[in-house]
Amino acid sequence: MDDELRKELSDARGEIDAIDAQLLDLLNRRARCAQKVGEIKARRGEGDFVYRPEREAQVLRRIRESNAGPLADESVTWFFRELMSACLSLEQPLCVVFLGPLGTFSESAAAKHFGHAAHLSPQASIDDVFREVEAGRADFAVAPVENSTEGAIGRTLDLLMASPLKVCGEVVLRVEQHLMSRESSLDAIGTVYAHAQSLAQCHEWLNRSLPGARRVAVGSNAQAAQLAAAEAGTAALAGEAAARRYDLAILAGNVEDEPNNTTRFLVLGRQESGPSGSDKTSLIMSAPNRTGSLCELLAPFSAAGVSMTRLESRPARHTLWEYVFYVDVEGHRDDPPLARALSELASRAAYLKVLGSYPVAVY
Repeated sequence: MDDELRKELSDARGEIDAIDAQLLDLLNRRARCAQKVGEIKARRGEGDFVYRPEREAQVLRRIRESNAGPLADESVTWFFRELMSACLSLEQPLCVVFLGPLGTFSESAAAKHFGHAAHLSPQASIDDVFREVEAGRADFAVAPVENSTEGAIGRTLDLLMASPLKVCGEVVLRVEQHLMSRESSLDAIGTVYAHAQSLAQCHEWLNRSLPGARRVAVGSNAQAAQLAAAEAGTAALAGEAAARRYDLAILAGNVEDEPNNTTRFLVLGRQESGPSGSDKTSLIMSAPNRTGSLCELLAPFSAAGVSMTRLESRPARHTLWEYVFYVDVEGHRDDPPLARALSELASRAAYLKVLGSYPVAVY
């Protein structure tokens, strides 16, 4: 390397060092400002609500809109979410529960939304996830609600109907299924463990690549990875985090049949989320058992110009052959058009429960 190039390299590295020093100073200044905000909220009697999902969503949207590159939007979003997570932990580390064990897609969703400074606590079942927050032993829950290929998560929907918890956020996670094992080749695999939904999501790939392997459904993909780590001749379908955690080799990556396979998770807590400027509202309703009653329920949304993004029917557990409807609409319940529609809906529905309004996921 000639002297001129050596000097250019040295100057560039020196500039990076100077920028790093400025960044460190700015990061700590931001942390001190976050601490000051926490102190002000405590004096105003808002100390129980240190986490404001609407404020975080507004910050992340503004950052993405201002990003001129070359860093990708996903990279700057990840960085600022982790920064906000670290700053929030200076006030009060959040306890967030999810369907365990460690290494599940639910853990990945919780980390994506709350950052790694939060205390992430795995639970044995979706029921336990709800129960921990309801009892005040955790601040928030992250629960899967629907998958783009396999549809709704029935147990989550049933618990939403009975739970006092409020939906205050959503997480959308691209689900990448990998086949992992202690073994070094597909020829050695006689059994594949996975959650039932993962087996369904990889059905065609398994038919082509492991037609003779036994398929065993287990409680979670992380549990499948644990079994594959303990038993010779077995493999698991799970995410990359599970492979790292249980020291398994990935024999085949991205084996899901649908390349855009995505799972949506709800964030549940005991607090309402304020308007962020780009929100959804989720609700449950039932129609009187007569002809045209569902059309009557949907009419107030149409009249108010409110777009519906999801309509899911599920059997009412207390009455044979009757159904309740899970609905997502655009907007916050405090927005005047949606407020009018909900007021009209309340007079028409046999049953109505607004689960919560919350910011649309920032991808």
